[in-house]
Amino acid sequence: MKGTLAVTGNAEADELVNKNPLALLLAMLLDQQIPMEWAFIGPYRLQERMGGTLDAAVIAAADPEAFVALVKGPPALHRFPGSMGKRIHDLCLYLVEHHGGRAEDVWSGVATGEELRARLRALPGFGDEKSRIFVALLAKRLSIAPAGWQEAAAPFGDDVPRSVADIHDGESLAKVREWKKARKAAGQTKHD
Repeated sequence: MKGTLAVTGNAEADELVNKNPLALLLAMLLDQQIPMEWAFIGPYRLQERMGGTLDAAVIAAADPEAFVALVKGPPALHRFPGSMGKRIHDLCLYLVEHHGGRAEDVWSGVATGEELRARLRALPGFGDEKSRIFVALLAKRLSIAPAGWQEAAAPFGDDVPRSVADIHDGESLAKVREWKKARKAAGQTKHD
């Protein structure tokens, strides 16, 4: 896997989410109620805390309370480290039980964007919007674009810089931030 996502301002953290499927899934899971940069650097920090390894089977086998304590830090990996630590653990358990611990199995071999979105929706912590954004992210930043991905990702499959799927450098990050700020000022959402 090799992507073009550049969100964190940390080359090593960006490289991790561009090359490691689990890191990418975890970053997307963390991407709520915190800045995108913080969410997408989270897997890098977690890997450091785990001794340089980021593996779904290792996380799934960990004692849930000990793992949550690891996420809590300090510093915490998320604004809500307790609940997000549990979600990370739950996601890794799901990956082990349903995908042999392989995050990339979630998108490998899918025939359509709808099938991909359905697989993502089945993941703990992935609702409809997060799943749509992730479909767009896979297509736009990693060239994993099954038939009908744009419809499955709608409205995030268009060319409007509205989500992390549209970020590949500092300039595109600024455009996404500007777009979100303008929407918020107008009382609109990413969907409008």
